[in-house]
Parts: sequence; C-alpha cells; structure tokens
Amino acid sequence: MDTSSEMIHALLPVYLVTALGASVLAVGLIEGIAEATASITKVFSGALSDWLGKRKFLVVLGYGLAAVTKPVFPLAQTVGWVVAARFVDRVGKGIRGAPRDALMADIAPAHLRGASFGLRQSLDTVGAFLGPAIAIGLMALSSNDFHLTFWAAVVPAFLALGLLVFWVREPPRPEGLRRVRMPFSRAELARLGPPFWTIAAIAAAATLARFSEAFLVLKAQAVGVPILWIPLVLVLMNIVYALSAYPAGALSDRIDRRGVLAIGLVLLIAADVVLATTASWAGTAAGIALWGLHMGFTQGVFATLVADAAPPELRATAFGIFNLLSGIALLAASVLAGALWDMAGPAATFGAGAGLTALALGALVWVRRPAAKARP
Repeated sequence: MDTSSEMIHALLPVYLVTALGASVLAVGLIEGIAEATASITKVFSGALSDWLGKRKFLVVLGYGLAAVTKPVFPLAQTVGWVVAARFVDRVGKGIRGAPRDALMADIAPAHLRGASFGLRQSLDTVGAFLGPAIAIGLMALSSNDFHLTFWAAVVPAFLALGLLVFWVREPPRPEGLRRVRMPFSRAELARLGPPFWTIAAIAAAATLARFSEAFLVLKAQAVGVPILWIPLVLVLMNIVYALSAYPAGALSDRIDRRGVLAIGLVLLIAADVVLATTASWAGTAAGIALWGLHMGFTQGVFATLVADAAPPELRATAFGIFNLLSGIALLAASVLAGALWDMAGPAATFGAGAGLTALALGALVWVRRPAAKARP
C-alpha cells in the first residue's frame, strides 16, 4: 500500500500545479489538511477498536478506503476531486494505523515482537523509496503520462487489500479479557500505567529533537548538491532506514529494548553533529546515513515498547495517543527548526537537535524502567 501511495504522492504536487492549475498555496493546504486528518483520526480509531474489541474490521476499512481512492486520481478532472480523494485516503490511514499496530502486537509472539515491528518499519520504508522509483520509471517510459502512472498505482493497492482480507486472521479475543467501555475516561487512561506514559513522554522528547526530513534536503542544497541529485537525499536515508529497522528490532528481542533505543539516540546526536559541522557532500551524506540508522534503531523499538507497556485491551488506544503526541512533537520540532534556520542557519538547527536529543537520552538513562515486562 505504501508503494501505491508513494507512486501517486511523489507526483501529486506537480500534477496539481501543471495539469489542474492549482496554486502552490492550495497544494500546501491540501497536504496540511490531509496529514492533520490522519493524525486526529488515529486517536479515535484506536479507542473505537478497543471499545469494539476488534482490530481487523477497522484495519480492512482503513486500507479499503485507501485502495478505492486510487482510481479517483487518474479520473479526476478538477482539484476538488483530488482534494476529496486525498482526504478520504488520509482518513483511511488514520482509521487503520492504531488498530493495525495493536493487531500486530496481538499476533506476534511476545519474544519476537521487536523483530515484528522492525520488519514492518523496514517494509514501510521500502515503499517510501520503491514507489517514487517506479513512478519515475513509468513517467520516463510514457513521456510523462501522469494518468498511466496513477492507474498503475491502483494495482499494488488492491493487492495489499486482498492480502489483508484473505490471509490475515485476527486471533480470538482471550477469555476473561476485560471489556473497555469508555477508552478516554480518566480511569481507562490511568490503566495505561506509568510505563506507557513514560515511553510516550520520552518518544515525544526524542521526536522534538528529530524535525522533518525536509531539513536534510535543505542541508544538501546548502552544501551545493545539484538540484538534480537532491532527491537522492531521501533515497539514501530510507535505504539505510529500511536495512537497519529489522535487525534493530530483532536485537531488541535479545537485549534490553532501552539499550537499543539509547543507541538510536546516540546515532541521532552523531548525525546532528556531522550535519552541523560539515560543508562537504561526503560529510552531508554521512550525516544523512546516520539519520537513517537512527530511524531504524528507534521507530520500531518505540512501537514495540508501547505494545509491551499497554494492557492488551487498551493497546489500540495507546497507539492512537502515542501517534498523536509524536505528531504534535514533530510539528513543533519542524517549526522550531525552521525558525532557527532562518535566524542562524543550518549549524544552529542541527546543533539544537543534538542538544535536545541529549536531553531525551538523559531522560531515558535516568528512568530505570521505561517499559513494563512484555505483555502477552
């Protein structure tokens, strides 16, 4: 599904402006509304999943909405249709996010949970660079035929949906597992427990130190990388991310997950220091690779820690809250990074990132037990 989505999203801004006559401001508003919708929907879908005591129905609904919107993009004749399709697609993403992670935690054996979430991050990231790569190839072969490329994106979307519908089975609800009636009540939120809230706080602090990857692109431009090669910045980061996420997750099943997370934060500090001090292409590439390693060593591990800490009947609610807090922190981090960049340049931006990461690392070390023992 990520491959399908990225085949479209990599070209959508250009398509909106050149083919449908939209303004750049409209493109920004469309993307902002779409991502905000996904973040908000995740919270409520997680709570709904725990209230229903079901996961797969909401996961299928979310992926189904994403699949059925794909044919709208090549058929759309106006910006309004694209906006509607993008909105429904992001609603689908929000609906499936928290229940999907909870379903993964329910299915995966506790002793392989880190590897499971690491594999999911790896495959998610493969889609992030495979989709645009396929789109580039199809555009080159078809003399920039947007519609052909958008129609091609329909195929992997429905393959993903079919795989989920026919081959993924939700395990039976354990006998005696408590029913959740009001997931957002004070009593239920308290049941999430200090280990979960500690993980959420540390993740928010770490995310506050890790701003948008757009600043990696700006750094490459600042050191003189030609515009033609700038897209390779995110390709490099995502390749390193994809290759490291699964080994890091598997490692977290063998040693203390907190130790793997600490390695990831140290890698982010190293990336920030390199990017703050280098003025060369090679140094920038090294910093970007370290950034990708950091992502591999942290994102899947954070998800695993949430699954470990949250009670089984409240897992989807926990993932929804966790994703919302991380999304807010990422928005704040990107605004702060942009302000620092404008006032003092890239060195100040990446230097501040290193300092904030050091604070998050200190909090992780200071808290002896950031997560409870892995729950079944």
